[in-house]
Amino acid sequence: MMASAVYEWFTDCMELQPRPAGMGLLTILKKMKQKEREVRLLMLGLDNAGKTTILKKFNGEDIDTISPTLGFNIKTLEHRGFKLNIWDVGGQKSLRSYWRNYFESTDGLIWVVDSADRQRLQDCKQELASLLVEERLSGATLLVFANKQDLPGALSKDAIREALELDNIKSHHWCIQGCSAVTGENLLIGVDWLLDDVSSRIFTAD
Repeated sequence: MMASAVYEWFTDCMELQPRPAGMGLLTILKKMKQKEREVRLLMLGLDNAGKTTILKKFNGEDIDTISPTLGFNIKTLEHRGFKLNIWDVGGQKSLRSYWRNYFESTDGLIWVVDSADRQRLQDCKQELASLLVEERLSGATLLVFANKQDLPGALSKDAIREALELDNIKSHHWCIQGCSAVTGENLLIGVDWLLDDVSSRIFTAD
């Protein structure tokens, strides 16, 4: 049973394609980041996906009163010896054209999906696809959180994976993790995978 679970997790977190070779500037930035073990994470998704709730829950904050993000939130926190700068940007349709303002120097992209919102899965798929062709996100690791697994009628992680056609992604290392921002279930597992993947390419030994 355990072996089966490990295999399932591994197949959800596959490294699908070698990364392109870095350039001189990227090498310099890598060495600068390596000194501080600093990671920049960008959290995006449609409105009401639960991005801010995930961020607050992960940081141990109260989640009882959360309003829609009309601009962006930024949290800096320490985890596993890393300094995480997490940018949580509003997902309303009127704000999505501004997402590109936050792409620069992103190490990891966290895409949050409302697993109970079947009506907007196509919109969710299209928005994610448009992000993955952005040059400034070309080196970023992708973590998909299939959020709200605690709600009745929520689609499973595998159903979200199929709906978003994640298996067609060849340009990024990616992982999908079912989670609940309310209970905190699997948030740590997802973030730890993301950090492992990011650190494997940024914080390499000289």
